[in-house]
Amino acid sequence: MSDSKSSNDFFTTLGHELKQLWQDLGNGWRQTAVSLRNGLRRLRRTELDYVVMAIGGAMPERADPPRSFIERQLPLPNPALSLEEFNERLARLAEADNIRGLVLVCQGISAGFATMQNIRRSLERLKAAGKTVVIYTPYLDLRHYFLASVADRLIVPPSTQFDAYGLHSEITYLKNGLDRLGVGAEVVQISPYKASANPYVNEAMTPEEKEQFDWLLDDLFDQLTQAMADGRSLPQTTVQELMNQVPLTAEAALAAGLVDNIAYQDELAYLLAELPETDETAESSETEEATEPAEATEADSAPDERPQAVLVDWPRAERRLTEAARQRSRKFIGVISIEGAINMGSSQSPPIDLPIPLIGGQIAGEQTLVYLLRQAEQLDDMAGLLLYVDSPGGSALASDLIGREIQRLNQKKPVLAYMGNTAASGGYYVSAYARHIMSQPLTVTGSIGVVGVRLHTQGLYEKLGVNRVALNRGEHAGFFSDMRPLTPDERTTWENLIVHAYGQFKAVVAEGRQLPYDELDPICLGRVWTGRQALARQLVDSHGDFIDAVHKLAELAELPDPTSHDIPVVNLYAKQTRHVTPQPFEMAETLASWLSPERLAAFNQKPLFLSPYFIKL
Repeated sequence: MSDSKSSNDFFTTLGHELKQLWQDLGNGWRQTAVSLRNGLRRLRRTELDYVVMAIGGAMPERADPPRSFIERQLPLPNPALSLEEFNERLARLAEADNIRGLVLVCQGISAGFATMQNIRRSLERLKAAGKTVVIYTPYLDLRHYFLASVADRLIVPPSTQFDAYGLHSEITYLKNGLDRLGVGAEVVQISPYKASANPYVNEAMTPEEKEQFDWLLDDLFDQLTQAMADGRSLPQTTVQELMNQVPLTAEAALAAGLVDNIAYQDELAYLLAELPETDETAESSETEEATEPAEATEADSAPDERPQAVLVDWPRAERRLTEAARQRSRKFIGVISIEGAINMGSSQSPPIDLPIPLIGGQIAGEQTLVYLLRQAEQLDDMAGLLLYVDSPGGSALASDLIGREIQRLNQKKPVLAYMGNTAASGGYYVSAYARHIMSQPLTVTGSIGVVGVRLHTQGLYEKLGVNRVALNRGEHAGFFSDMRPLTPDERTTWENLIVHAYGQFKAVVAEGRQLPYDELDPICLGRVWTGRQALARQLVDSHGDFIDAVHKLAELAELPDPTSHDIPVVNLYAKQTRHVTPQPFEMAETLASWLSPERLAAFNQKPLFLSPYFIKL
């Protein structure tokens, strides 16, 4: 027995040593290949001024799963540019020594608060590497200006307007309308701050809702305007005063110091050919050139004599960039994404997005995620897991089952929860057992509480003259039916269920965050926080973007320094839930399937870890 064990140990050690030798050989060849490519590019004198890159749309954090062979043959639209791909491009630009900077063209970005902060952080990292960041944008609303203000040089077309109006959020209260329809709503909520069910039972905003909205909007507005002011070297009060004067013409924005130049995109090559200028005379010259079309027309009469910057679009530029030689880590960091409402079953994305909690939009299914987490636990070469969470919450049961798998995995390998735009309620629950929680200051999180919502349609059917008859076996067999209101005994049972779920939620937070259970109510009871407020209340550990999260997880997993080593970051997908191109559908059939009794049952009656509302730019 002893000889057999020694033999096994010998072959195990030999296997590890051979694997490390192969890795070292691969690193050596990789560095040699990079050096050869860089030498050839320098011989070809591939010096560039600016790489031009356009971004727009939702900018998801992670790239979509790879498309199948059949999908690649279909005329499907190109996948959306993800922050994962965007950051890979910027990392290459930062390391290349044959470019001066980046021209980022904004084409209508629809991302949330934290995503915009992530893009901003990526550009700050590029600037820190010594590259110049130029942003050209026809959009100057709050979302785009928050991003564009980070640029070294901000250029807009003459016809644009500065229209950063501020923050707006509203709630539609349904109680009176439901009463007229004959639909009743019963709600059990642990705290008045857990306000997701208030529209069903209230006619207007409660004092607690107003208080919560105020602290959220105040902090978000302060962060946004401070960042814009810092980016433009203006006082924060000046930026806020200018926002109260919107809309401002491009000329007015230029005079106020909100932008640097006014020009059309085809004029950028001429405009950026100038050497960096810092004295007042140069700034005055730029202003005159940008605001006097007559002078530009005269210059156009001899275009060959005007200096031009070398602007190259990304697809052409990426083949010409010099590279940095890095050693590759043997182990990798895995990434699992929890996006959308958390529910029982498989993860899925419906063909249409219904604005109804747990029914519309993307669904993070417990079945899929539990499978992925269990598979990840068996990956020997995975040093740690980065759990990306962008969810307003959902089913308490599904959140608990997913959270249990994260707790188990974290005992074996470090798990870092990285929060996106929203990681609230159930989205916070699944994050609580991670070894480290990172968010952006503009992330919306917290909402540690439970709510139960039950709709009954007895009055509606009576108004319609429809008679429904139910036959039961068991005293409480009709507990989950929407035919009638609950009896007093059933109401008590339901309330006890919600109270128990809240106690369980707090226990998870207390254990995962190492906070005293009895002292949690002041930061829980359904209260929602910005990431900055959450950090001050020990609900998150740090702030940063995905790259910062990778660096922190590498530290926790005792991996080499990512600044000098190439650490693979691998998205983990479930094969059995891969995308299948849907057949043509009828709208009525789709609505019927998504409003089926089974799906409504997921929303009705059960305890929910659900965020109360959304705030939009």
